[in-house]
Amino acid sequence: MARPKPEGDAERLPHQSLEGRGGPRRAYLDWLRGIGVLIMIEAHTLDSWTRLADRERASYKWAIVLGGFGAPIFLFLAGVALVLAANARRRRGLSESEVSRRAEQRAWQVFGLAFLFRLQSVVISGGGLRALLKVDILNIMGVSMLGAAWLWRLGRRSSIRAVLLVSATLVVALLAPPIRSASWLDGLPDAVEAYIRPLPGRTTFTFFPWAGFLFGGAVTGLWIERQRGREGLSNGILLLVGIIVVTTAYGASFPPPIYAVSSFWTSSPTFFFIRLGIITSLVPLAYLWSRIVPGETATSPIRVMGVESLFVYWIHVEMVYGVLSTPLHRRLTFEAALAAMTAFTCFLYVLVKLKQRWSWRRAAEKSTQFTSYRASPASNRPQSG
Repeated sequence: MARPKPEGDAERLPHQSLEGRGGPRRAYLDWLRGIGVLIMIEAHTLDSWTRLADRERASYKWAIVLGGFGAPIFLFLAGVALVLAANARRRRGLSESEVSRRAEQRAWQVFGLAFLFRLQSVVISGGGLRALLKVDILNIMGVSMLGAAWLWRLGRRSSIRAVLLVSATLVVALLAPPIRSASWLDGLPDAVEAYIRPLPGRTTFTFFPWAGFLFGGAVTGLWIERQRGREGLSNGILLLVGIIVVTTAYGASFPPPIYAVSSFWTSSPTFFFIRLGIITSLVPLAYLWSRIVPGETATSPIRVMGVESLFVYWIHVEMVYGVLSTPLHRRLTFEAALAAMTAFTCFLYVLVKLKQRWSWRRAAEKSTQFTSYRASPASNRPQSG
């Protein structure tokens, strides 16, 4: 007899996304993470495959601006997930110290995965020790998660934790411009300095200001957890907060900057808070979409991509930038790059579904073996000797 297929593969499979595991899954957050995956693929493919002559076009530049929201979405949702997972463990009866320990453990795991990912890149495409120590999103995500876990441990109540995380968000964002121009950082080893401010060839992301998105997400996670059972009202307030942050930051971007050295598109606190406000607003919008089209949100390909965001990230970066796609590197018109991006996204979705099907079969086989062992009379017999 054929084994029945579970309803909604994504509901039964071992999940793994960029932010980790352990908390209760909300379909609309997975769906929003899937939007982040699509933006990430768009950013990487267009950056790698579009020819130089088309990079001055306004359409390409706006596409890259949109692509710049992928990483903040992942970091933000990592902060949300960290808090939701911590509170879920508390409700299961774990002590505060154990909750903190597990959050820190997960942060170290993500940090370790960053080096494993770079090692894979070195093995496939080369680059040596310098490439292995390059600071990418998983490095910053791991360090930021560790910082958020420490703040969680330091705070004893949700209100204190909220104050600490809001303060951390503000500090990381506001200190980014002076940190990037600070001369006292020159004496640090390059491998350490690359985590704090950009170094050519060594840095893709830095703690300042990128960690602020994770801390801001953790604040949002505290709010969502505090309003459990009232998600409609809480998301309405969250949308209002996001709009206020965006409009305030946008208005603050017009007066002359208060920093001696600052770049709007990289280190500016105003651009940081514009993006943070937009991403905060996306959470209630995703929730609203899940209420309007509940079935589509729960089982859509976008949510599937969000559930498997770590897998997609892991396999696609080398495909886009590595030796496998060398003939495409900076060879396509903008329109051709968009078409290639669409085809490549569909290909990745097929790989995700194959991976999920394989994972489900492995899990089913293990479950069957365990059930057979428990049911076997021999397994209950005392052993002689």
